[in-house]
Amino acid sequence: MVLHSLIIFLFPVPGCPTGYLGPGGLNLFNVTRANCIGGATGYIDRLIFTVSHIYSNPTAKHVYESNAFDPEGFLGTLTSAFQVFLGAQGGFIILSFKNESKTQILFRLLAWGLMFVVFGGTLCGFTLNDGWIPINKNLWSLSYVFITTGLAFILLSILYFIVDMMNIWNGGPFIYGGMNSILLYLGHSTAWNMLPFHFVIGTMNSHFARLTEALWGVSLWLFIAYILHKKSIYISV
Repeated sequence: MVLHSLIIFLFPVPGCPTGYLGPGGLNLFNVTRANCIGGATGYIDRLIFTVSHIYSNPTAKHVYESNAFDPEGFLGTLTSAFQVFLGAQGGFIILSFKNESKTQILFRLLAWGLMFVVFGGTLCGFTLNDGWIPINKNLWSLSYVFITTGLAFILLSILYFIVDMMNIWNGGPFIYGGMNSILLYLGHSTAWNMLPFHFVIGTMNSHFARLTEALWGVSLWLFIAYILHKKSIYISV
């Protein structure tokens, strides 16, 4: 991650400010700097994969008139893999300290969560768009990694307390989705715009309409996962 940060902030990008992390284009008050989107992250992707193999409609395009940028590019994959490693520590804590009291496991999960949030907050200056390393999902920045990982640990702590310590909820119906997560992921990726998972009511241009559709789709996939569980059908890699 040290090498990753050095590349992002010190790698020279032709025609762009060194260490730039923004969307380029109008964000730099110059449409000729549309290629500056993502700074070194975007530039390295264009060198490795070429523009024809990069996502051509990034979220910044229509606002800042930016060029192609892949939010799942080379450098972003490194930090996302690092986040997977951090997240795995939650499972390691539960397994490694299973002979200790559940209270100690809970405190360890909370401690890791708070530590990650503080790390991420320090990097971004506890602001949304500023600091040394701003929170940026498209870049999968280190501050984004630490803060989202920390919040996930805190949420895991809450669920551990409710499910494993208090025994007032068994995790259903979401537990069934977890048993067949690969199948649900592939199914959603294939059928996200098909009936009955996708529907159109009016212009579908409100948050309520989109939320309703999303909740309906999630409910259907959880029902499918429940049926598969009852039939003892599980697909894994």
